Amino acid sequence: MDNPLLDRHGEALDLFTDRVHAVRADQWGAPTPCAEWSVRDLVNHLTAEQLWVPPLVGEGRTMAEVGDAFDGDVLGDDPVATWDRAAAASRAAFAGRGALERTVRLSFGPTRADAYCSQMVLDAVVHTWDLSRGIGANERLPRPLVDFALKEVAPYADSLPQSGLFDPPLEPPPGADAQTRLLALLGRESGPSGA
Repeated sequence: MDNPLLDRHGEALDLFTDRVHAVRADQWGAPTPCAEWSVRDLVNHLTAEQLWVPPLVGEGRTMAEVGDAFDGDVLGDDPVATWDRAAAASRAAFAGRGALERTVRLSFGPTRADAYCSQMVLDAVVHTWDLSRGIGANERLPRPLVDFALKEVAPYADSLPQSGLFDPPLEPPPGADAQTRLLALLGRESGPSGA
């Protein structure tokens, strides 16, 4: 049952989980590289993204059928436990028999579940870097996940700023490593904090 995509998805969830568990009680309100998002806002965003997976992939529901169930704050009084449950449910939904061959109905139209899973890997990888910077944790991302994310985002990186959720791509410095190139594609400058 080896599946490279599920492996990358699990690794990305594990990486973000590691950072969520590293958030100190006094850091939930700290800023992140995501404009207007605190550490809590960022973890809330990723948690809500995971909560969408079981109804869309596992149950075949549409976004309209799910409605606003995951709008607003989904973290409640125990953000870490809520993230852990959401990540486990997302992992299980994508790993279900035949799940990656299904079609899911996303905001931009019908999409193969394997493509949706790839997007979720990218999201978790880049937001792990954001969260790491927000809490002062190790910002180095595993090379296999960086390579996967670069391959995923390269074809559509130029269109991301139109969504209003991403800054325009930056020009990476000459000789930049894969992680720096990935972050630059997503409008992030990976120099020292505050640079």
